Amino acid sequence: MLPHLIVSDLDGTLLGANHDLAELTVETLRRLATDGHCIALASGRHHRDMIGFRDRLGVDAHIISSNGAWTLDPSDRCVRSAHLAPELVEALIQLPRHPDVRLNMYRDEAWVIDDHAPGLLSLHEATGFGYRVEGPGEMDVQGVGKVLYIGDPSLLADIEAGAREAAGEALHITYSMSHSLEIMAAGVNKGTAVSALLDDLGIPATRCLAFGDNLNDLEMLALAGEAQVMANAHPRLAEDLPEARVIGHHAEAAVAQHLRQRFGLDG
Repeated sequence: MLPHLIVSDLDGTLLGANHDLAELTVETLRRLATDGHCIALASGRHHRDMIGFRDRLGVDAHIISSNGAWTLDPSDRCVRSAHLAPELVEALIQLPRHPDVRLNMYRDEAWVIDDHAPGLLSLHEATGFGYRVEGPGEMDVQGVGKVLYIGDPSLLADIEAGAREAAGEALHITYSMSHSLEIMAAGVNKGTAVSALLDDLGIPATRCLAFGDNLNDLEMLALAGEAQVMANAHPRLAEDLPEARVIGHHAEAAVAQHLRQRFGLDG
């Protein structure tokens, strides 16, 4: 069989309800890698966070992090990066926001947040990745791939509107979860990153299987020859991608189950 690129989002897709990898998922991706297929993880997470999952999988997976702001090859070499212009980062820092909304930045080697938010760390328990607290006036605006605001969706709507008004054409704005507003430079998304990776690998989009569950997966799923949307996905994905196949729930290792059926691993 010709090699395929299998690319999956993490939270709500490849990871279970505990934000960790199921044994069936590990076993399945190892088998597919052994059979000559290429594996990529594409997430809104920071690449330093994602490396922990790649290492647990034990396969030579490519990493697309921060919704496409960075792409790492299997040896952790950064092959592509796209930073927000410093003046845009400064403008985003200055946007009015409710005190309960946390301002975060993903820089080349760090996750920075404006105040302690221990509740966020449970999502990263499996990898041990954590943040560094810096006041907004102390934040370095250089080398920032993503700015994200975490808070109640009603509060994020005002920030989104402000960002679009201030510099909408220079930004790519999306959500990875209803309470996580994520902002990258214009043109930076998982779809453009996967397209570039396919070119690197010499694999056509028709041989790309993509899996996702939220709005930051939209461009990636639209690109893939075989797009799979999780049963737990944001309803807009199925609406915007009528050709995509709806599979099972992320808490039931549905990505692994679909791949085993698709490639006949249980036969």
